[in-house]
Amino acid sequence: MKSMELFAQRRTTTPCRVGPIMIGSGHPVVVQSMVTEETRNVPAVVEQVIHLHRAGCEMVRVTTPSLNDAKLCEEIAAKVREQYKYVPLTADVHHQGSDIAVEAAKHVDEVRLNPGLFVFKRHGTRKSTDIRGREGDEVEALRAEMAYGEDEWAEEVQAVEDSIRPVLEMCQKFDRAMRIGVNHGSLSERMLVTYGDTPEGMVQSALEYLRICEKFNYRNLNISLKASRVPVMVAANRLMVQRMDEVGMRYPLHLGVTEAGDGDYARIKSTAGIATLLMEGIGDTIRVSLSEDPVNEIPVCYDILQALGLRKTKVEYIACPSCGRTKFNLPQVLHEVRNATSHLVGLDIAVMGCIVNGPGEMADADYGYVGAAGGKITLYRKREIVKNNVPQENGVAELISLLRTDGVWQEPV
Repeated sequence: MKSMELFAQRRTTTPCRVGPIMIGSGHPVVVQSMVTEETRNVPAVVEQVIHLHRAGCEMVRVTTPSLNDAKLCEEIAAKVREQYKYVPLTADVHHQGSDIAVEAAKHVDEVRLNPGLFVFKRHGTRKSTDIRGREGDEVEALRAEMAYGEDEWAEEVQAVEDSIRPVLEMCQKFDRAMRIGVNHGSLSERMLVTYGDTPEGMVQSALEYLRICEKFNYRNLNISLKASRVPVMVAANRLMVQRMDEVGMRYPLHLGVTEAGDGDYARIKSTAGIATLLMEGIGDTIRVSLSEDPVNEIPVCYDILQALGLRKTKVEYIACPSCGRTKFNLPQVLHEVRNATSHLVGLDIAVMGCIVNGPGEMADADYGYVGAAGGKITLYRKREIVKNNVPQENGVAELISLLRTDGVWQEPV
């Protein structure tokens, strides 16, 4: 049974087009990242965009905190094409960003808006930080005190509509996509007061923007609901799917655990959130957010997708843990096999220490390299023994010979 049959069917969505990239049902999960260079340093941004794309990043986001940054996107896009080729770009729009987003939409393939910051209106003299970090009766009392009246709510929704409408018009004019990117750490005061510091508040924030977009017949959209805590991120995305299903929306979802940090823990944390949802059929594009060179994010994204059977970008190695039954130095042999075959994208190769569990555990592999007694190894093609009693020192060469015979061997570039 293939891995895709073992978990939920991928959610049906209306694809979102970002330049030449399609995000959504029927299309591969898209890998994306973001440059860390300041936008005004155009040569450095261009270099980083090219470096990321060469590493496998399919969409690249550029920060545009000011109108001048948005204007520079024209030069960045042109120089990337001139020095390399076309790369889909997203402009990340920050506070009070209507004019910035309008300008960015002229030059990039996608504009990302954060509903919590796009219309940054304070509710009287009260601050949203009064809600965060409070618990129990105290937070409920504050929410009651700060509650929005019907007219006040309508006034702020109208402010959102007034601000986003020119952006939608520009996106429609130039055929641009939009990501409505909600962050748990930057919910608007109105959402915090009404729904609390919760996944529900994140979802309602996104839905409000989606309804406004649909009002003006703009639907080239995708949504992200990110949090630095995995349970919050997972709950928000699950709830977003539920709420969209209730009202007949089918927009694609961008998955990521924001501010994950660096090193092994950041990779594990990101994988925990992203892979959990992908296994439930939720998610159409992903970013692993690391506090490192962003090029380091790309292998993690592809490893997640390969582990789930969603994309095949390298050889899949199946290897047992070492134990007392292992008939050779398994880490060393695995290293030798990988060095010899890692360029053969699309194959599944098993390296197993003994014949007790080896043949069964490697049943789905295309080829197997299994330790036997007396310093010998056995080679398998799927479940079939092809060669046995092969001296260990000749094992890798014999595996390559088998791959040649089967017509799947290619010389490394």
